[in-house]
Amino acid sequence: MKAHLFYVEDDESLSFVTRDNLELEGYKVTYCENGQKAIDILKTEDFDLCILDVMLPDVDGFTIAEEIRKRNKQVPILFLTAKSLKEDRIRGLRLGADDYITKPFSIEELILKIEIFLKRSQIVVKEDEHLFQIGDFTFDHKNLQLKNESIKRQLTQKEADLLKYFIENKNEVLKRSDILETLWGEDDYFLGRSLDVFISRLRKYLKEDETLKIENIHGVGFRFNASL
Repeated sequence: MKAHLFYVEDDESLSFVTRDNLELEGYKVTYCENGQKAIDILKTEDFDLCILDVMLPDVDGFTIAEEIRKRNKQVPILFLTAKSLKEDRIRGLRLGADDYITKPFSIEELILKIEIFLKRSQIVVKEDEHLFQIGDFTFDHKNLQLKNESIKRQLTQKEADLLKYFIENKNEVLKRSDILETLWGEDDYFLGRSLDVFISRLRKYLKEDETLKIENIHGVGFRFNASL
């Protein structure tokens, strides 16, 4: 069994075909056909990835995503939608969604995205709270070190603090002002320019692993490990 997926979809025919293919791929699938029932299930079960239809007859996918993020800031969320409005995508990203798939979609596309985001979600905080595994890298915040099989890089304190902040809030849209106030103590124009420099450095350090991204969210801030 690969991973436990939570699938919320009210289209009976589509859900049957999708579930069947996911289970053939080795995934355990918990299926739900309506939003309120989905929220009830989330109170008692944990999942490795959630697939949510946006348009549901009672409680919509956005509301379900909000409930998921209250309980788990790490689990990947994929939205299924017949709509491709920019406003919906932005709303979903701000709620912490990882990506959208527009209906009709191919099972191959869905499975590929699931595999990508399950790999990205494997950012695990080890028993030592200062040690993190991010993709192919090991990050030691206490000793300011970032390394993989070929590179061992000594970070500055601010680089290490920023990377730790991104890891602890991965897959969330982070406001520039919140980052500055948390790490620098105030939101200032010139400090904002410093933040851009540090983010540029982290991107350079992490570029060897294509699954790790620091994405610009225009007019808002940044998102670590975001969808392409």
